Amino acid sequence: MSTAALVGALTLTAGCGSDNAVRGADPVPVPADLECVPGTLSGAGSSAQENAMAVWIAGYQVACQDSLIFYDVIGSGGGRSQFIDGAVAFAGTDAALDPAEQEAARERCNGTEAIHIPAYVVPIAVVFHLEGVDSLNLTPQAIAGIFNQEITHWDDPAIAEANPEADLPHTPIIPVNRSDESGTTENFTSYLAAAAGDAWPHEPSGQWPLPPEEAAQGNSGVAEAVEGGNGTIGYVEASHAEGMPTVRVGVGEEFVEMSPDAAAGVVADSPKREGGGEYDHAIELDYGTTESGSYPIVLISYEVACLAYDNPDTVEHVTAFLDYVISEEGQQAASGETGSAPLSPELREELSRSVEAIDSV
Repeated sequence: MSTAALVGALTLTAGCGSDNAVRGADPVPVPADLECVPGTLSGAGSSAQENAMAVWIAGYQVACQDSLIFYDVIGSGGGRSQFIDGAVAFAGTDAALDPAEQEAARERCNGTEAIHIPAYVVPIAVVFHLEGVDSLNLTPQAIAGIFNQEITHWDDPAIAEANPEADLPHTPIIPVNRSDESGTTENFTSYLAAAAGDAWPHEPSGQWPLPPEEAAQGNSGVAEAVEGGNGTIGYVEASHAEGMPTVRVGVGEEFVEMSPDAAAGVVADSPKREGGGEYDHAIELDYGTTESGSYPIVLISYEVACLAYDNPDTVEHVTAFLDYVISEEGQQAASGETGSAPLSPELREELSRSVEAIDSV
């Protein structure tokens, strides 16, 4: 089943309550012991995990004929807000809740914490469209200079020195950033802040920190803007980069191609965020790594859920769906469609214990 077909199915499901497209799709593998809970479950948030969520929804709904999953692709910030407000049962977000959001979520979660389940690990691609050029090396400082609008033409020495064999034109650079609050932006700016030094003078943020040359809504919007222009460059979650040239990123003394394995190495070497409870799995990514073969522009997209809901039915729906999302079958299905890095067996076991801890009051 193609990603396009899956996204179409997700759009129909979320937009009008019909799951006919999902029912007619090719089946996605599911665990033999999958728990099916009838009724509806609503989530909202990250556009980075849009394609993965389409896979998970298709797999779960095909196996569970009486279940309907809604996921509104409104961006990470919108998903966190709707979750905190109680409008949805879970949120998809590419950035963990900050301390103020955690405190606000505690009231919604009946006095318990909101936990992060890192369900989707994927590189962020730096994509470009430059006529006559299909391969580029860029240092962290060059990437920062481009997006800080200080490197303005493609034949700038900061680019040419890393690409001696490329015929770089004197074409204006058009950086494309997200127009909406975005976890992809927060991860990308966190990388720039950690790896580029003084070349990136801005704090990490989900909101783009300067007036844009060009901006677009969602990962798909950025991909379309880059592909439709010339001299354009942007940043998107990897599954939205299909068919587009991507930058090899400078890490130490080498330039590293984007790949799931190279991204997984960064995650494996990064610790859990301090201050979380026993069942929370927010991760402190090492964006500034110089480890050979590591691709440092990485996005971890979380599912955020309460440790305690006030409705037992919600508990059943949330835990059943999240169990599928983090299962070996769910991870492999998403990886096959999006190029994400499947969770390790050890991490899946830890996450399962956290999902099992979700209860009602």
